[in-house]
Amino acid sequence: MFRLVKTTLQVTAVSTALLMTSGVVNAAEKYGFGKTATDVEIQGWDIDIRPDGMGLPKGEGSVADGEELYEQLCATCHGLFGEGEGRWPVLAGGEDTLQEERPVKTVGSYWPYASTLYDYIRRAMPFTAPRSLSDDQTYQLAAYVLYLNEVVDEEFVANKDTLAKVEMPNREGFFVDPRPDVKNERCMENCADPSKLNIVGTVAGITPVGHFVEGADAPAASHHGQELKERKMQGEDVAESTTHAVSLSEVAQAGRETYDNACQACHASGLAGSPKLGDKADWKVRIEQGIPVLVEHAINGFTGSSGIMPPKGGRNDLADELVNQAVTYMVESSQ
Repeated sequence: MFRLVKTTLQVTAVSTALLMTSGVVNAAEKYGFGKTATDVEIQGWDIDIRPDGMGLPKGEGSVADGEELYEQLCATCHGLFGEGEGRWPVLAGGEDTLQEERPVKTVGSYWPYASTLYDYIRRAMPFTAPRSLSDDQTYQLAAYVLYLNEVVDEEFVANKDTLAKVEMPNREGFFVDPRPDVKNERCMENCADPSKLNIVGTVAGITPVGHFVEGADAPAASHHGQELKERKMQGEDVAESTTHAVSLSEVAQAGRETYDNACQACHASGLAGSPKLGDKADWKVRIEQGIPVLVEHAINGFTGSSGIMPPKGGRNDLADELVNQAVTYMVESSQ
């Protein structure tokens, strides 16, 4: 049995923004602080999409266009046919596995609504650059992923009308959980001590990985630790870390945290051609260029055989000094 967990986060955010502009409750005017939310600001929050497709934007994308874009942006992690690379998520297949001990939960076998696919791609993909796709590109990828799952044919063109009409194979597999324990009540008693809480943020939308327990079976960014764990179980002689037992400079030591939170997802696995931390051969030609050149590439980007770096534009995401520290850490750990 599978249950649908209803999320109210987006609705709450939009409702709050709408209240700020209503004539009944306007904190900016009533209390003399802040400012009234503009229509543009409200639109920035109002991006949630309902199961029936309400909220889907204008635009369209074909399966054919989606295939080309998918191979450019998605195949590195998800495989050419949605089969998944390494331990990255499988997108296609898994039919009739939901009753098995280890079900294969894919877009086709598990997801109940096609509109969720658009919503997820727009919010979170590609992994290294979320919210970077246009509406048309998002429709293209949604159409192609549905095609990989044989939910639509090759002539399908996704838009706000056609996507809302797609019926997913597992649409009847979800229900509103009737158990009383899923409804939380505010208590305001025995609250946690804020000074003891570990607040983990994100770097410009990139999933942080420094707090993941190495060897865990999820999420995707901890795949390197899971791979090491499995190789050790098979009897291979592997180290706990890809870094070498070298004496790191103070700059490099300072860059470890930035690496863990902003760089590890790609550079621990070689994702998208990224040089893997600790791989001497992979880093040799880069190290010969010198750290200043590598820092410049990391900040402003470059195009080469290994792809584009940085994925989201380092100058806007990290201070130059943090980039310098992270690059120095990777260089010194890979010599």
